Amino acid sequence: MDQKFHLETKYQPTGDQPAAIKQLIAGLESGEKEQVLLGVTGSGKTFTMANVIANRQVPTLVLAHNKTLAAQLYSEFKAYFPDNEVHYFVSYFDYYQPEAYIASSDTYIEKDSKINEEIDKLRHSSTAALLTHRDVIIVASVSCIYGIGSPDSYADMAITVTKGERRLEDKFVRLLTDIQYHRNDIDFHRGTFRVRGDIVDVFPSGSDVAYRFEFFGDIVDRITRIDPLTGEILAEPEMITIFPCSHYVT
Repeated sequence: MDQKFHLETKYQPTGDQPAAIKQLIAGLESGEKEQVLLGVTGSGKTFTMANVIANRQVPTLVLAHNKTLAAQLYSEFKAYFPDNEVHYFVSYFDYYQPEAYIASSDTYIEKDSKINEEIDKLRHSSTAALLTHRDVIIVASVSCIYGIGSPDSYADMAITVTKGERRLEDKFVRLLTDIQYHRNDIDFHRGTFRVRGDIVDVFPSGSDVAYRFEFFGDIVDRITRIDPLTGEILAEPEMITIFPCSHYVT
């Protein structure tokens, strides 16, 4: 999608900011691999970088050294670019205990962890945005350097459904299962789908809304974006891409 970055602000660069923006852009255009922007807290470094992003118009990764700083930067960039794809990608563990062995007491402690479902959703939303848009800013912690599988495999296994196309409902259901969605006709939540006659509802892993696919024979007759709780119709898109339920799908 070719939407451009649009910087939403009532302020203009002042003081040392115009010179810094000009030098950073010049460095990027000349192929500089590393540049350092110096400034005390509150000097407008985030605003300066927002201007650089708006000028360069390329997908951007903002790397922070902890979740708290990443969350602060995410909220700031979201405010500067409200019409663009700004996402948050950090480690989804609320708690992680690596396996351990205490020799003195012959005690083995097994690995244990707890995953934060909301952060997992935001991670899926981030990867989906990267594969479908150019106007993307990902604010991440250092956990993003760890592999989450092949981008090509993840993209290749996505299911793109277009209104009016020929598609067998039972084959569509099998494809959803292949990319690790689970059928649940009672408890409809993220990462599941349900089937009711000629209607298949899918709740994507990186979304707050669900999608309803209505079949007429072997034709996709209608696609609607729905509220997963109330079933209220929010929109009628012509095409939807459903990405795998797990980053590690193969």
